[in-house]
Amino acid sequence: MTQSTIDRHVRWGLLAVPLTGAMILSGCTGAGEGGNTSSADPAMSGFTLMVPQANDVDDPYAKLAEQYSEETGVEIEVLSYPSENYNQQLTTQLQAGNAADLMVLIPGGGQAVTVQTIAEGGFLEPLGEASAAIIPSGQSDLFGVDGTIYGQPTALAPTVLVWNGPGGEEVGIDDYPATFEEMIDDCAAAREGGKSFVVVAGAISFNTGLLASIISATRVYQGDPDWNQQRSAGAVTFADSGWRNVLEDIVTMNDAGCFQDGAAGGTFDSITQGLGGQTALSAPVPGSAAAQISANAGVDLNAQAFPPAAGQEPYALVSASYAWSINAAAEDDAKASAQAFLDWAAEPAQAQTFADLSGLVAISGVTTDNVAPEYEPIADLIEAGDYTGFPVESWPNPAVYDALSVGIQGLFTGQRTVDQILDEMDTAWDTGS
Repeated sequence: MTQSTIDRHVRWGLLAVPLTGAMILSGCTGAGEGGNTSSADPAMSGFTLMVPQANDVDDPYAKLAEQYSEETGVEIEVLSYPSENYNQQLTTQLQAGNAADLMVLIPGGGQAVTVQTIAEGGFLEPLGEASAAIIPSGQSDLFGVDGTIYGQPTALAPTVLVWNGPGGEEVGIDDYPATFEEMIDDCAAAREGGKSFVVVAGAISFNTGLLASIISATRVYQGDPDWNQQRSAGAVTFADSGWRNVLEDIVTMNDAGCFQDGAAGGTFDSITQGLGGQTALSAPVPGSAAAQISANAGVDLNAQAFPPAAGQEPYALVSASYAWSINAAAEDDAKASAQAFLDWAAEPAQAQTFADLSGLVAISGVTTDNVAPEYEPIADLIEAGDYTGFPVESWPNPAVYDALSVGIQGLFTGQRTVDQILDEMDTAWDTGS
């Protein structure tokens, strides 16, 4: 698994600092540290929790664990690892038999620290009914194997075009475009006003793939929500499906001047500087970036779904984000204690708390009234379930996403064609390379 994948929804700042394990309450040992001490109520025995951390203050997992300890008295030892080292640490500890009792994984399979991959290795404990009940419709396969659930989603993570409405008004664009055709017209208006409609980190392959994934919500998955399963069965291909429309839309946008000058060389700094400096109106990023960039740059951004094509309805890209999973090698009391925590975390009140801490959307109980302000434009889509998950999470290997994202970089420079990229994605799906 690439680092960009594990960090996909860990807020906007991706640099991490080393940390040691932090005790929420003293006295708890993990499965790899001699086992837990039995208690009259196994749910009260305590457990260890391993989490990725992007920086020393942004740790929603530890903060939720702290709240649980304060409410229940259950002892939780939080073991935080820098995000860039998390994959290696987790896989090494699992293989050595000394991993934490509860851990944070990525939904899906085909990569190193995903729920399916680790569950198929026999490392995960099946979870209870409360864990299964909060998985969004159509995303259950990402959290289990053969109908057994091994991961509980933590939150909903929209992936969007963040939109600078006031900046649009400066160039005569009063509203976010309702269709792709309107968007192309707005690209010209933005150019005439000295701005770009979209700023993209064209030199960062993960960001180009993100753009394509956002577009795929309507072009591919709205009409064929089980497209990935059809591809696995060999019933469809990238070359002969809505993925062609995705790439052709990017070509159309590039030809229409929608992207900033020099988009092929753009970096994440191009996005923050373009939005913060009012020279760009939107960018393809994780939704949690809207609040962060707004606060840091003093601009008013919100999250928008990519404009649908003519005849389509709006449809968003919203993934059930990171998953909690229980170590199958943990002591029985630790397993019971960890499951009790997960049952508590699944309740709407705690789901909302985690959403507030993480800058995401509550995994359960979400309504148009309880999302953060930046998500209000897509709140009705989320409440109605008009969204699809992040496509790569159920792709069989990282090479498919690499072919997509690197290929789009080639579209910007003229070194790749749509046909070449689609063929490379199909080859990567079938061969893993």
